[in-house]
Amino acid sequence: MSGHSKFANIKHKKEKNDAAKGKIFTVIGREIAVAVKEGGADPANNSKLRDVIAKAKANNMPNDTIERGIKKAAGDIGSVNYEKITYEGYGPGGVAIIVDTLTDNKNRTAANVRSAFTKGNGNIGTPGCVSFMFDQKGQIIVDKEECEMDPDELMMTALDAGAEDFSEEDDCYEIYTAPDDFSKVRESLEGAGIPMADASVTMVPQTWVELSDPDSVKYLQRTLDLLDDDDDVQAVYHNWDEA
Repeated sequence: MSGHSKFANIKHKKEKNDAAKGKIFTVIGREIAVAVKEGGADPANNSKLRDVIAKAKANNMPNDTIERGIKKAAGDIGSVNYEKITYEGYGPGGVAIIVDTLTDNKNRTAANVRSAFTKGNGNIGTPGCVSFMFDQKGQIIVDKEECEMDPDELMMTALDAGAEDFSEEDDCYEIYTAPDDFSKVRESLEGAGIPMADASVTMVPQTWVELSDPDSVKYLQRTLDLLDDDDDVQAVYHNWDEA
């Protein structure tokens, strides 16, 4: 898993303008609403909500905004009608793309996602057409600049907490877990005072695709930018080797 750190991309997104920050807050707000609807408004009894709150804090969402989102979701529980829909397809050069969405309007979302693929010279496929090329994993990213712990000590702490794998990149440490163990490992590391730049259940590619054609890179980036700007899109996974 080494050599394909998401950290630089995460850092870039966090340093982008207020509009990008607003998009991140919109994404997390919807995740809070769904988590409250599924498991209640008390984080102590709702591990999914605890995970979303941790993600919110990692993205510098203010505590009062988080609390407002939980209260709003608890008060509007009957009107929270977000539906999770996943789209799969290919970009230029055979790059596999998975798009997770949460939407209250399936037609709008489908049209927007299809348009993003089309404008990038790609195409949407059938469910399952690319997901077999990815493994679902819990991923925790620790910024080296924020963590004073010795790498070996951090690795042993993570493995003792139940992590499956640990890797050291240039600017961060990456910790991987089975999806079902993610909440337990994240909470254990949080309890040990380990700062997390990002923590989520993600899709990790089994293989990576390099693009040498500048036009392919341009069109793929266009697709990814259009998806990134869409409020209905929660996450985008791909196997493009950007290095």
